[in-house]
Amino acid sequence: MKLRYFFYAAIIALAPVIQSCNSGQEQNNDRSSSQKEMPEAKKPEKGKTILFFGNSLTAGYGVEEGQGFAEIIGEKLDSLGYDYRVINAGISGETTSSGLRRVDWVMSKQDVDVFVLELGANDGLRGIPTTVTRSNLYEIIEKVREAQPDVEIVLAGMMVPPNMGQQYSREFKSVFPDVADTANVALIPFLLQDVGGIDSLNQDDGIHPNPKGHRILAQNTWVVLKDVLENE
Repeated sequence: MKLRYFFYAAIIALAPVIQSCNSGQEQNNDRSSSQKEMPEAKKPEKGKTILFFGNSLTAGYGVEEGQGFAEIIGEKLDSLGYDYRVINAGISGETTSSGLRRVDWVMSKQDVDVFVLELGANDGLRGIPTTVTRSNLYEIIEKVREAQPDVEIVLAGMMVPPNMGQQYSREFKSVFPDVADTANVALIPFLLQDVGGIDSLNQDDGIHPNPKGHRILAQNTWVVLKDVLENE
């Protein structure tokens, strides 16, 4: 079974420094256009669909096609004989607020069996109140379930750098397990575990994972995703 991939431009990532995630320079470096339309097909002829919905971590900013963690997951599924296709719906500069505005449109374009939600890092870097981030994540999950009642959802946990302040950092970190528990979705505790802040696993900008880093992100994701797929 040959997997089909659909890619969106993206450009934010959790960083060890405060940096705007919609800078024009990063926009110019995206490896695909954010204006590319979603595929119109409602469902592949056979198999199921996993949709990754996030920012530049999801879209694989700065690495070659096939090297991002969502694409690595797709190749792993293929090699293990899972009959799934992967849709990458990462987009540049995405926050939970912009994701909330976009999710209805994305979900209208195809049926989805597993929805991986990777948003919130940009909220944290901008110091957006955690109550807003929490509310937006809940609403995105509700909208996904309204569109596809049988969908399985995986939430990727995030953290902010300590220079955001200890109290904010604690509150932000708690958002993701709280949402996962209340909304009854699977949780990746911290997507950037063993990657964030490690120079050898990130690109020269110190922000975006390099191919080695993305392989670790894929493993962090797979630990949780494989259990979800087994229960599908």
